[in-house]
Amino acid sequence: MKHKVGVLFGVEDIAKRNTALAGEIAATKFENLLVVAVLRGSFVFAADLIRALHHAGMSPQIEFIQLSSYRKGTTSSGQVDIVRDIDSDVKGRDVMLIDDILESGRTLAFAKDLLMARGAKNVRTCVLLDKKNKRAVNFEADYVGFDCPDLFVVGYGMDVAHSFRELPFVGVVEHSSSKPSDDPGRL
Repeated sequence: MKHKVGVLFGVEDIAKRNTALAGEIAATKFENLLVVAVLRGSFVFAADLIRALHHAGMSPQIEFIQLSSYRKGTTSSGQVDIVRDIDSDVKGRDVMLIDDILESGRTLAFAKDLLMARGAKNVRTCVLLDKKNKRAVNFEADYVGFDCPDLFVVGYGMDVAHSFRELPFVGVVEHSSSKPSDDPGRL
């Protein structure tokens, strides 16, 4: 079955917000900043934000970490595992974690605690989307692109069954009846 995707946050809105986020981050005056993108969903957002940071006068180093709390299921197990770790030493460094969406807070809280335990001077977080009503732990991002309604979103790096990552916008999968999906949350 082929699905249509309705636009929730469009290309121009995302580009403007990335520029604004880069300005907010640059104003913080980080030293020796290491950006750590949480794979997989954040890769498009991270790439665009890093380019916006360049235009804001920053030159961060870039790393990737892959974490999972879903395993093969469609709901979080509540336990976060490291699938792929970073190579860089974070001791004494400012670190910015970038993720696509903040829901339960478990993944980013785990990553932040991990990097702090490894000696990072400071760990901040930046997310494209924040679903505040989905928190399972007490965690807030330092920088937020957009507050997100309780809808299942795809595009701009986010997927469902490895589809829709390539879309240049954040969207909602529509059923054949042309109504937005009523699936709350992410898979």
